Amino acid sequence: MDPSALPVPMTAFERRFGHPPGLYVLFFTEMWERFSYYGMRGLLKLYMVNYLFVGTRQILQGGDAREAGDPSAVMGWTTIQGFLPADASIQGQASVIYGWYTGLVYMTPLLGGLIADRYLGQRRTVVVGGILMALGHFVMAFENQFFFALLLLILGNGAFKPNISTQVGNLYQPGDPRRDGAFTIFYMGINLGAFLTNFICGTLAAVYGWHYGFAAAGVGMVLGLIIYMSGQRFLAPDNRMKKAAAHEVAKEPMTPDEWRRVGALVVLCALNIVFWGVYEQQGNTMQTWADEQTIWPNILGIQVRSTWFQSFNPFCIFLLAPVLDIFWRWQNRRGSEPSSVSKMAIGSVILGLSFIVMVVGANVVGDGQGSMFWPLFCTLLLTVGELYLSPIGLSLVTKVSPIRIVSMMMGMWFLSSFFGGLLSGYLGVLYDQIPKESFFLLLTGLGLATGAAMWAFNKPLKRALGGTQATAEKVAL
Repeated sequence: MDPSALPVPMTAFERRFGHPPGLYVLFFTEMWERFSYYGMRGLLKLYMVNYLFVGTRQILQGGDAREAGDPSAVMGWTTIQGFLPADASIQGQASVIYGWYTGLVYMTPLLGGLIADRYLGQRRTVVVGGILMALGHFVMAFENQFFFALLLLILGNGAFKPNISTQVGNLYQPGDPRRDGAFTIFYMGINLGAFLTNFICGTLAAVYGWHYGFAAAGVGMVLGLIIYMSGQRFLAPDNRMKKAAAHEVAKEPMTPDEWRRVGALVVLCALNIVFWGVYEQQGNTMQTWADEQTIWPNILGIQVRSTWFQSFNPFCIFLLAPVLDIFWRWQNRRGSEPSSVSKMAIGSVILGLSFIVMVVGANVVGDGQGSMFWPLFCTLLLTVGELYLSPIGLSLVTKVSPIRIVSMMMGMWFLSSFFGGLLSGYLGVLYDQIPKESFFLLLTGLGLATGAAMWAFNKPLKRALGGTQATAEKVAL
């Protein structure tokens, strides 16, 4: 093996903690980046509906005090509104914008991966992405620059997201059994940031004003950049550094086996689209339900904020990820562990079934307000579905992709989230156009149909992904 392709040498730290120190640099970098992303996302739709695009603005998130505002002062709003459904309410139009935003942040990783693989390398591209995102969060303080701020965030995420994930895989040689565990730890970092952020960003928005919440998200991104830049010596060489060390100039053509694996991943990504369209309702219509139709308690004199609802999903991941890991290892010992694609199909089915809880809740609550049990229990089940699909897919991409285009293929994985995000926005328009129980029943049907499609494609995908590299790395297919 080319010595330049090896990860950092074994250290006492690695022997003690089981993984190279670079994993923990990436863990905390991603934790703060996700802190910034989910902090902003948790406020985004409520900010549009209750402040930015209405004439009577809610000064503090969730507060009674209001002031006059002028939505037309937001640069580009009049033009963009012309492309939104004309018969939709402000909630519906904000839902479409939310869907486009959450979609586009997962489309640009394809471009970011391509730039990293061909030009800048993964490390430099991550830094560029982090700077753009930090700027985007701070520009949110200027209301008239709202759409420019979203553009900065979209471009920054595209540069950052695929290249931080693939660097986890770079720390391990092919066939290293620690790789899946490393992605589980990395995924915990994602959700630690998502868990903490709404207590901070959401509370600041409720107590001091919307822009304090967005500023806190920007500070989180800056902290992530500082950690990443300080920990460079612990990271494995990225693809650009490996090519430079090997003086690689010629571009080798893709082999038939590599093309089969790329095609299989593209098909798998396409099947994920509906999953993400349904899943992203937790930050869209589920957040609207949490804000408008849920009674949140006062605990020890502290009023629970509706934006804290966004922290329940990552909290469930902390609880459930170790349990599922133990369960899968138990299944593996018995020879009954599902394949990667089968796990993803199971995840889609569980996602669909989770919204039956909201069907019942909508019938019980009606047009009034009800227990927090409904959104929380739905989210608990939804999280099980997420754990069966998302980290499994991240690990699979780094194992199966041809190494010279791994960042671009990670971008392809995130591209399914782009289309899923768009779908989530247009699905959200139906939230106040049809009965709530019918809306949630639709989500149930979409989740079940996606699971069925994955089961149907299971064997063809296993054959396509069962090439020489996948076999060598013992990919569970």
